[in-house]
Amino acid sequence: MLRQRVRIAAPKLAVLGLIFTVLLALALLFYGLVVVLLVTGVSPSSLALISGYRGAFDFLAGLGPRDFGTTTRLILGGAGLVAVMVFGYLAWKQLPRPHRTRTEVVLEDGERGTDALSPRALERAAEVAALASANVSSAAGRLDDDDLAVNVELRRAESAADALDDVQRRVRETLERHEIPAMPVNVTLTGLDRQRGRELG
Repeated sequence: MLRQRVRIAAPKLAVLGLIFTVLLALALLFYGLVVVLLVTGVSPSSLALISGYRGAFDFLAGLGPRDFGTTTRLILGGAGLVAVMVFGYLAWKQLPRPHRTRTEVVLEDGERGTDALSPRALERAAEVAALASANVSSAAGRLDDDDLAVNVELRRAESAADALDDVQRRVRETLERHEIPAMPVNVTLTGLDRQRGRELG
């Protein structure tokens, strides 16, 4: 069986975060270049005219305690809080979120083409086989790299081991009947029917 490959999801908001990141990188590069030009002896007045750094520096240097009243401080504090929340959320969206891609199960590969089964179809067949067991109230299948996992909830706690063995046998028979390549079948008890018993998982 082919192993599942990993794909990194890219949320739509990640594009917005990427735009802000690119703008910040360009600003850092630009003003870094301005510093290098100042060091190499380029006219400061010309660079100040192009970049506006001197005007910004003079404005910030001229600020004093009288310029920050209660209203101004509240506005700046609120704006800073909003900026932290927005940019923090965008940064969180930028984090990679890898997940496994769904690969088909190849049944036959011949000269005329390939017979393949989608993972969901295989999982659904396993779920139907598990629900055929009298003690199973719900079932959920999941095709992993090398095995088929089936999580079940039972109606009764009595004879749980026999019920799990019965589910495993039925799923294996279903795979064999549909000529699906043999694979390990792992059956896990996740809980009891909430209307009949207590939750185990």
